[in-house]
Amino acid sequence: MQNNTDLIASIYLGKKSIGSENYNPSLLVAIPRSENRKQYKIENDNLPFMGYDVWHCYEFSALTKNNLPISKVLKIKYDCNSEFLVESKSLKLYLNSFNMTSFGENTIECLDECKKLIQKDLSDILKTNVEVNFLDDEIETTKIFPNFQNILNFIDEKSLKIEKFQEAPELLKIEEIKEKEYYLKFNSLRSNCRVTHQPDFGDVFIYYKSKRHILEESLIQYLVSFRKENHFHEECTEMIYKRLFDILDNDDELFICALYTRRGGIDINPIRYSKNCKIKDYFALADTQKFTKYGIKQ
Repeated sequence: MQNNTDLIASIYLGKKSIGSENYNPSLLVAIPRSENRKQYKIENDNLPFMGYDVWHCYEFSALTKNNLPISKVLKIKYDCNSEFLVESKSLKLYLNSFNMTSFGENTIECLDECKKLIQKDLSDILKTNVEVNFLDDEIETTKIFPNFQNILNFIDEKSLKIEKFQEAPELLKIEEIKEKEYYLKFNSLRSNCRVTHQPDFGDVFIYYKSKRHILEESLIQYLVSFRKENHFHEECTEMIYKRLFDILDNDDELFICALYTRRGGIDINPIRYSKNCKIKDYFALADTQKFTKYGIKQ
């Protein structure tokens, strides 16, 4: 029986895209989140986290009715409790279908019509509320994550030994201490797309408050073990969250955010956090802000 990954590959990969420059919502493909969650004992109706997925699409373009091209950065956000996520290749082809299609008498009308269509099409196929915005060209970058430190600062690199490149939660080690907060950044996360097996790179930000200290050397070894994993960005973020959640106390604060590098004109930034986590407020304005590698435009 063909799974969703095989189906996507058979439809889109290695083939010429025909008719993608004319608006076509049928190009969108939804992937059930449960496909990956079930093997990590993450139950859709009892998630151990809250959060959402933020997408930036840097190559959106459409025409006004007098054929004036309009190009903008598109921001998409939807909740992680949705049953489905959108497959990135299908989203790219769908957005390309706006390229030679005309909307509205002027720029404002064009963008407004496109926004409504994209929001409706994504909400319909993902069966959840999807928020869509076009970013203002004049917005400025603001720094985020000011307290997060490079995890390499806490170890002796010469003593570090890395041998596993498939996800290996058994590498994680803890010690009992007095309660403490940790703000850690690892800027060499790499995994591979579940459909194309092409590499995806990202920075992962980890905050937790606990009496259990996850030894930094073991955490680095664990994060590096994703290097040959074939998973979507959202799945990797949830896997990291669940593995840390499992070794911490259930009432500890935990926050994971992965800011992935743009590929194919799109970047994907999943955010997952515990219900009691205080630093989720970093993203209170996520509807109107744009993540960049080390900051946001607001």
